[in-house]
Amino acid sequence: MSTTRRTAAPSPAPHVADSHDLIRVHGARENNLKDVSIGIPKRRLTVFTGVSGSGKSSLVFDTIAAESQRLINETYSAFVQGFMPTLARPEVDVLDGLTTAIIVDQQRMGADPRSTVGTATDANAMLRILFSRLGDPHIGPPSAYAFNVPSVRASGAITVERGAKKAVKATFNRTGGMCPRCEGRGSVSDIDLTQLYDDSKSLSEGAFTIPGWKSDSFWTVRVYAESGFVDPDKPIRKYTKKEMQDFLYREATKVKVDGVNLTYEGLIPKIQKSFLSKDKEAMQPHIRAFVERAVTFTTCPECEGTRLSEGARSSRIGKVSIADACAMEIRDLAEWVRALDEPSVAPLLKALGETLDSFVEIGLGYLSLDRPSGTLSGGEAQRVKMIRHLGSSLTDTTYVFDEPTIGLHPHDIQRMNDLLLRLRDKGNTVLVVEHKPETIAIADHIVDLGPGAGTGGGRVCFEGTVDGLRKAGTVTGRHFDDRARLKESVREPKGALEIRGAATHNLRDVDVDVPLAVLCVVTGVAGSGKSSLVHGSVPAGENVVSVDQSAIRGSRRSNPATYTGLLDPIRKAFATANGVKPALFSANSEGACPTCNGAGVIFTDLGMMAGVSATCEDCEGKRFQASVLEYRLGGRDISEVLAMSVTEAEAFFGEGEARTPAAHRVLGRLVDVGLGYLSLGQPLTTLSGGERQRLKLATHMAEKGGVYVLDEPTAGLHLADVEQLLGLLDRLVDSGKSVIVVEHHQAVMAHADWIIDLGPGAGHDGGRIVFEGTPADLVADRSTLTGEHLARYVGA
Repeated sequence: MSTTRRTAAPSPAPHVADSHDLIRVHGARENNLKDVSIGIPKRRLTVFTGVSGSGKSSLVFDTIAAESQRLINETYSAFVQGFMPTLARPEVDVLDGLTTAIIVDQQRMGADPRSTVGTATDANAMLRILFSRLGDPHIGPPSAYAFNVPSVRASGAITVERGAKKAVKATFNRTGGMCPRCEGRGSVSDIDLTQLYDDSKSLSEGAFTIPGWKSDSFWTVRVYAESGFVDPDKPIRKYTKKEMQDFLYREATKVKVDGVNLTYEGLIPKIQKSFLSKDKEAMQPHIRAFVERAVTFTTCPECEGTRLSEGARSSRIGKVSIADACAMEIRDLAEWVRALDEPSVAPLLKALGETLDSFVEIGLGYLSLDRPSGTLSGGEAQRVKMIRHLGSSLTDTTYVFDEPTIGLHPHDIQRMNDLLLRLRDKGNTVLVVEHKPETIAIADHIVDLGPGAGTGGGRVCFEGTVDGLRKAGTVTGRHFDDRARLKESVREPKGALEIRGAATHNLRDVDVDVPLAVLCVVTGVAGSGKSSLVHGSVPAGENVVSVDQSAIRGSRRSNPATYTGLLDPIRKAFATANGVKPALFSANSEGACPTCNGAGVIFTDLGMMAGVSATCEDCEGKRFQASVLEYRLGGRDISEVLAMSVTEAEAFFGEGEARTPAAHRVLGRLVDVGLGYLSLGQPLTTLSGGERQRLKLATHMAEKGGVYVLDEPTAGLHLADVEQLLGLLDRLVDSGKSVIVVEHHQAVMAHADWIIDLGPGAGHDGGRIVFEGTPADLVADRSTLTGEHLARYVGA
């Protein structure tokens, strides 16, 4: 018997494929980035920090994620690319080691009336299949339970080309679940005819009171007056029954007016198409006011708001219809699905159960599947988008998150952190733009940008670990362990806003007195009823200024100067100083460069390839005609003024020849909200989420309201900026205003004069007042989740 001696084999050299462990960025110059070069470790959690406007989103979203998506799009055929958005290559020298990027941002989900939480996550699709298999009575395929599918019936002759052609009688049926009355919207609109016209006048006397309907317009008034269907000289109230039917409801009909072929359509369908089919928030203020006056929306009486036909509502599993299932809170629906024991649909039940459990796990168990997706907050929308990725089998993917903790109570942040770590542990690269120290603390790698914002930022100030950040001396490092302290004394309220019997959404007949002339903070976990209480019960009126989280709408031609109304006094000042028309000083009007039409750049569409933009050679990007730039105010032309920062412009318009009090007041408000670094002509499309909200706040500060209602004003704010925001809130209260803030940030809670805490949980577990009092009493009491976290925050 022989023995063989074994020697330890040398460990094999690492495979060359394993050496690609970095995403390398070299020479990034998007927006305010200044030749940024970094290496980001793959399969790790990297958090990007820095003050608002320091360049975090420019680096993560506009450079890394944008190039990844552009390269993936280029793998499709030219034909397919023609249907996709064209993405230009980011301003960067080298981008190496990219993987497929999945962006989970805070863009609000589509506000289409038929878009719900269930349709956005495919939970509705699985639920429809379940009811089509198990529902009693059986009414048809899954489409029979879909509120987006109408029932269709048709019959007639069809020609069959098989041998000799012959006509065959055929019928066609499709059973859909759409309620025929509201067409799947859940609500019906009722139009107040008195807001459309004055029935004591004739059309020729100008009976229409609709904004923009001028008496000489071919497309509106004249097509009615000269159609031949009604008498234009007869008062509307004297129309015959047939004339009234044609005037209000006639279907589209071709008519001739002055030899021009036009389409005549009844007034009601015309108004529905031209006004009601548009997003109300995108309308001009006077048009929106008209729609709010003329149109009332009420719950559909036929389907009672469920959106479903009678057949779909009649089919049940046990005692539950699909309408009942969609109206349940998702955590209750998950329990109901788990209780179903039907081997024939076991795989479907398992998949549906996992999707619903993902909602609960991510902290959205309080939602229902029939919740319109347009009503979700930015944070809720972001977490709904995360659901499809939690159970994904993909690995070695780059997930990009934009402040995933926005809208989360401190109690829920740990749950979000666990989800981010789970995605990383599956072998994915996770990139997070974040301000909350709780999430920064779990990072494997940190990239801190700054040192300032706008032109003062765009550089990498620190790369490394959390401990290294604390010692780095950067703005983020210095403020990382900042903790606000409880105030030694609080303001005394002067009166109260009485809310009685509040029952919006999940509120349980809440009675509460909101103190006035103080800083009142409304707290509670996500879904506890804070927004329902404040926005649903505080009466909107001329004395109330509400600043919510809805997005600012505007094109790349919009900028802080146009949005805040600052450009009007500036144009007038230029016009007065030079004795010319104000319109010359608008890049969207007479003063625009004719070559680029005032855009400053010329876009070239390259068909199947990404279009390119080049600075206009005639105006050199200044957007104005050369003759306009000869006019000066205080030694500066209009393009130089628009290139100024807010701080620089405040000094410029505050004294000397250029002194313009109206412009100076607007600029002072922009400085107050911490936007002194923005340039006046910077496109709104380049602003971060936090910057847009503060811009909106600065605009509303000009309104003469006595009560300010703010919805999470710390969203998108760096730790260093929160202190400045608290100072602004103090100034508002000290000037005699009442400030009501819906907020999760403990620094704002600690700084409050009065706290109203809702809970104890979310959804049907919330909707009650669990505490009213001062922050000190809340900390001493510690009877609520908010109290526990605030006590831990202030070190009590």
